[in-house]
Amino acid sequence: MDLGIHYWNFTHPDGDAVIAPHLADTARAADDAGLALFSVMDHFFQMDQVRPAEEPMLEGYTALGFVAAHTSRIPLSTVVTGVTYRHPGLLAKTVTTLDVLSGGRAWLGLGAAWYEREHVGLGVPFPSLAERFERLEETLRICLQMWSDDDGAFEGTHYRLGETLNRSRPLGRPHPPILIGGTGERKTLRLVAKYADVWNVNVTEPDEIRHKIDVLRAHCEREGRDIRDIRVTAQGGPLDPTADPDAFLRHAEELAKLGVQHIQVRVQQPDPVGFVGRVADDVLPRLRDIRPVAL
Repeated sequence: MDLGIHYWNFTHPDGDAVIAPHLADTARAADDAGLALFSVMDHFFQMDQVRPAEEPMLEGYTALGFVAAHTSRIPLSTVVTGVTYRHPGLLAKTVTTLDVLSGGRAWLGLGAAWYEREHVGLGVPFPSLAERFERLEETLRICLQMWSDDDGAFEGTHYRLGETLNRSRPLGRPHPPILIGGTGERKTLRLVAKYADVWNVNVTEPDEIRHKIDVLRAHCEREGRDIRDIRVTAQGGPLDPTADPDAFLRHAEELAKLGVQHIQVRVQQPDPVGFVGRVADDVLPRLRDIRPVAL
């Protein structure tokens, strides 16, 4: 089973001046430990569901570009970009740029967006949920076209591109992996079945994950897709792997029995570098011995 680090909290007792060195040092520690993914949130405000919106939040792709310069091996992704945040043609260009400059390590993490406050606050349009899902599918189609040999026009309901020229090409082949986050059964999981290389599930109860995987399997059958071609990742949930490694590993074993192949854990402040070191020493060797079942 694989493990990744999700850097979601930029608040530190020593203030904003230490954000950059802590982020760089944490990313290097994850890279040196051989972790499988380094991710950041893609939000404009901190999520007011978990911490005050006024706390620090870096722009996601600038942060990943910074991380790319301080690492050499670990894949890089947002978990996840809201489809409303960037025009899809520019999003494809942004991910391509990150991929080229990181040596082929970029992923495209994408979802339908949900955080209305940051949209209203910064004047970003926040259409209905139905429209956001329509835009999500068109964005996926545009990114795939821009990463293909087809430089022609794209005509959708919400987006019209006169040409999908994208040079240079991404280094990842056939294109940067597409990660879709979310668990909605009618729309999100259908898009996972149709477009995703990686699915990030944000629920933690094994019974619920089992049900969602069954729903995804049914969508894959309808789309003519082999579910085994989709890598299943899960957020680490409320368990701190450094506080109780045994409990975390028992949870990981339950997820592995369902076919989950990767867990993304949230880095802990105020010592994110030490957190990664403890994860690498106390959890990672045992986690790698856990073998997920085939879906």
